[in-house]
Amino acid sequence: MTTPAAKPALEIWLERGLFASRWLMAPFYVGLAVGLAALLAVFIQEVAHEAPALFREGGASHAIVFALSLIDLSLNANLILIVIFAGYENFVSRMDVGEHHDRPDWMGALDFTDMKMKLTASIVAISAVALLRAFMALADEGLAPDAARLGWLVGLHLTFVVSGVMMAVMDRLSQKPGR
Repeated sequence: MTTPAAKPALEIWLERGLFASRWLMAPFYVGLAVGLAALLAVFIQEVAHEAPALFREGGASHAIVFALSLIDLSLNANLILIVIFAGYENFVSRMDVGEHHDRPDWMGALDFTDMKMKLTASIVAISAVALLRAFMALADEGLAPDAARLGWLVGLHLTFVVSGVMMAVMDRLSQKPGR
């Protein structure tokens, strides 16, 4: 291994510049935080709009669709938070929050493979909620199912499930012994 003093100045400058370029990712994570705030606004709007309607119109299926909508928004928010925390820590810099009692246990321990699996599982869950919400909305409205729309939703969900399983299998096969 060569020491930094033995390297040409141009190489040292290039490597330091490339290493510093990781900070170009920081605005992406700030943008995702803005997206998280936007999801919170939609969540609040959904509760403010749908909760009174739930009491007026009632019905178990209406309540289930309402709950599924909130779950869907919550899962999307969780997904954004995982990407912000794990992405920032994996690709930009460690978050220096000390030994804060609210620091999630997985922060700093989630590598790219773990993050990819959490993202895939979240996407599958979001897809399942969207599919269930579509079925519940049809049942609530007493409408005949739109075969093409439901076919696309089921096909997309199955694609996410199969992709997730394939990624898990590939990760398992690529693991080095002792890991």
